[in-house]
Amino acid sequence: MAYTLDLSGRVAFITGASSGLGAQFAKTLAAAGAAVVLASRRVEMLKALRAEIEAEGGDAHVVALDVTNVGSIEAALNFAEREVGPIDILINNSGVSNTQRLQDVREEDFDFIFNTNTRGAFFVAQAVGKRMLARAKDAQEAGIEGFDAGRIINIASMAGLRVLPQIGVYCMSKAAVVHMTKAMAAEWGKHGINVNAICPGYIETEINQHHWETPQGQKLVHMLPRKRLGKIDDLDAVLVMLASPQSDFINGAIIAADDGFGV
Repeated sequence: MAYTLDLSGRVAFITGASSGLGAQFAKTLAAAGAAVVLASRRVEMLKALRAEIEAEGGDAHVVALDVTNVGSIEAALNFAEREVGPIDILINNSGVSNTQRLQDVREEDFDFIFNTNTRGAFFVAQAVGKRMLARAKDAQEAGIEGFDAGRIINIASMAGLRVLPQIGVYCMSKAAVVHMTKAMAAEWGKHGINVNAICPGYIETEINQHHWETPQGQKLVHMLPRKRLGKIDDLDAVLVMLASPQSDFINGAIIAADDGFGV
């Protein structure tokens, strides 16, 4: 007997949707039936992704978003709610990184990573969370029991669970996202909001494909438990599960999807 997870009638807001995992997350949720709101600074790339999703029969919408700007976050969410409706699912995916030794990190390097990965992720989740909390309050006042206020899925990293050399500040920023997830789950779970995190390992995307072909990249691959990279669709199943009503009993989970690298 087949088992399916249907997201029809639900609205998903995906940050960092213009490429890489964000674009894959958007396509996956659209294929599962959700209306997806594609958000990032690179609007032209979002429009191309929207066309791709619509060609497959999906429902996609585009909005400009700079997660380092709280005003931009509010404007993007307001647009999404006017255009599509209340947000049921947040995929909090925007992230940046660089490679440098800790002694070489400048103030601007530190701020570049933390402003997007930590501060930006927090204020996006907070803004969506406030809207979900308001709907939960309305449901409570209306006497609706067991109201599902929504799902927030933070995209952290296995680097938030295991420190890796030369990306120390990135590791710190993603470790903060892990604890942010737990804090939000603890405070908001009683209101029907489930907050979980996915910690991807090394995934090959169009963004980093060239790196894995270099001697340095190949050396890293051979250090991995099964000497292989993840495929861009390897997170699809866990993503849809966490976004679905069937994940109602999963809250505050930090799910490593790294092929065992963190074991």
